[in-house]
Amino acid sequence: MQHGPAVRRRKLGEELRALRDRTGLTSGEAARIAGWHQSKISRIETGRSGVKPEDIRLLLDVYAKVVSPEQRALLEALSASAAGPGPGGGEAGRGRQWWHDYRGLLPQEYRDFISLEASARAARTVELSVVPGLLQTPEYARAVTRAALGGLPEPKVDALVDVRLARQSVLRATPPLELSAVLDEAVLRRQIGGPGVMAAQLRHLVQVARLPQVRLQVLPFSVGGHLGLTGPFVIFSFPNIADLDVVVLDHLTSSLYLERKEDLEAYSAAFRTIQAHALPPQDSSDLISSLADDA
Repeated sequence: MQHGPAVRRRKLGEELRALRDRTGLTSGEAARIAGWHQSKISRIETGRSGVKPEDIRLLLDVYAKVVSPEQRALLEALSASAAGPGPGGGEAGRGRQWWHDYRGLLPQEYRDFISLEASARAARTVELSVVPGLLQTPEYARAVTRAALGGLPEPKVDALVDVRLARQSVLRATPPLELSAVLDEAVLRRQIGGPGVMAAQLRHLVQVARLPQVRLQVLPFSVGGHLGLTGPFVIFSFPNIADLDVVVLDHLTSSLYLERKEDLEAYSAAFRTIQAHALPPQDSSDLISSLADDA
């Protein structure tokens, strides 16, 4: 299993090594032109080290003869999304973000997920059991956290709920994250937190579905078997450059990040199929409203 920024660092390193090979330069020669030690080139090319924006620009200047403007834009964007904690624990290549204050509480994989979510242009998600974190009420988030992490001290539960709510700021950012979510009907009927909490959560879903940047659909039980039964997933898309898209699969103790073109195409096709079988947005809101009234 790979962390998000770690995957990006490796991909960036592979691209930079390919460019160096095309120039005919050895790593030592490239480092000398850049004014670096050879070990720095090695760490970047193997993905063991992040790279600052000014460093990537300098290195691309060294490889200027074989770098197109489009490649340069891609690699600069890739270096920004690859930034994260380096081997020494410091932050590489980007300013301090709010989630860094929780580094003692949040696993690295969760911080990587939040980083991807915060920099994405759009997210497409299929959920089978719980309301997506970006759409949860505080009470529902608390109930989910207690159920998933039983026995956790209350102060830590409070902190994790605060993180969940802070993540929702991407829906109010400028520009906001464009969210397309398909929820299995089981998500709406599972009584998490009790009837009162669930009714409030359902009403919140109806409200947030009215936002222009949110498309919310329900996959009814009547559909029967569907592609989403293999498990929930999220597809993050990034501004201007499709090559940066990534699929995230959650497991009990880890997350898997998929960036191969064939994986992205497969999950994108699966999402389109699932979305086509789901109720239209208005019908979905009507169903959620009726369930809220009955809760």
